[in-house]
Amino acid sequence: MSTENLPQSPEQPSRKPRVAVVFGGRSSEHGISMVTAGAVLRAIDRTKYDVLPIGITRDGRWVLTADEPDRMAITERRTPEVEELAESSEGGVVLPLDPANREVVYSEPGSVPKALGEVDVVFPVLHGPYGEDGTLQGLLELSGIPYVGAGVLASAVGQDKEYMKRVFVSFGLKVGPYVVIRPREWQQDESAARKKIVDFAGEHGWPLFVKPARAGSSIGITKVDDLSGLGEAIAEAQRHDPKILVEAALRGREIECGVLEFEDGPRASAPAEIPPPDAHAYYDFEAKYIDSTPGIVPAPLTPQETAEVQRLAVDAFEAASCEGLVRADFFLTEDGEFVINEINTMPGFTPISMYPQMWQASGISYPELVDRLVQAALRRSTGLR
Repeated sequence: MSTENLPQSPEQPSRKPRVAVVFGGRSSEHGISMVTAGAVLRAIDRTKYDVLPIGITRDGRWVLTADEPDRMAITERRTPEVEELAESSEGGVVLPLDPANREVVYSEPGSVPKALGEVDVVFPVLHGPYGEDGTLQGLLELSGIPYVGAGVLASAVGQDKEYMKRVFVSFGLKVGPYVVIRPREWQQDESAARKKIVDFAGEHGWPLFVKPARAGSSIGITKVDDLSGLGEAIAEAQRHDPKILVEAALRGREIECGVLEFEDGPRASAPAEIPPPDAHAYYDFEAKYIDSTPGIVPAPLTPQETAEVQRLAVDAFEAASCEGLVRADFFLTEDGEFVINEINTMPGFTPISMYPQMWQASGISYPELVDRLVQAALRRSTGLR
């Protein structure tokens, strides 16, 4: 039967992909996540994407927030809070747990739940536990919603500095000396756990860096110059994570390199160097985000050193099965060897952060970088891959 003479339905206009930018969270990096989200919301192409800002409060409630990136900035040395932008003090956002349904729902006590429409991709700009560590990625896998960045395994490996180092060593990447104190060790025999650290210092010398094993943004890290400062440093690290990592100080230059997933695979950016900050003992949270200590981009390296750190950054990306993006941090030691310190699967992403700056120096602007990450997520399915 011919359909030539039948009335034709008008074509429905194709809608723009909908991007949910999720930020905040329960970790101590809540405020920096907000700053990152503000930058992403400001840069994302609104002619190309519909955008839904979703904040997670410090107690874990998912809320609709105002789409006002200018309010997501550090002001008077203070980071913002999701609660300050929440549209309601009681309402909550719920993701579907049915892969066949990507519709997000908003509900308030005593009101009929309101459908917010389908979400095509989530941009999770969360840092630290309960967001960057595979927990949120697992939820999105269950929901069948594509998302920017590393999957469950890579996110978990990238968050836990102990297992990150173990993975790197198994793939032939060089890491610095370290020792781990697990919660059970501390609980069962605190004096033995302290002795373990003291013996490590006796072998590798002072100073040491004591840090939470599963945190970022240099939060909870203390540079310890001698035994007198050890107790306070351990207590500070344990405020953020019951598992702590103690690292020997490596003498050399701090070099960072970005990795970005292109259609044909991951590529490395121009590297950057982090010079010793004048007003800080090391490149800590205050130096990074409050005083905005500038890095040197591109790093003053020889062509051979640049090629080597770029190769190692991509190797680290592949070793941890990363996707989307990674910032890899290295020390270039006095004998000319690159030692990897860690990777960040969702690095600081403000325009002054090192990751966007390195790609800017490589010819990719901040808005283009955001677009490439969203497009990479849209190309990728959830599930085993």
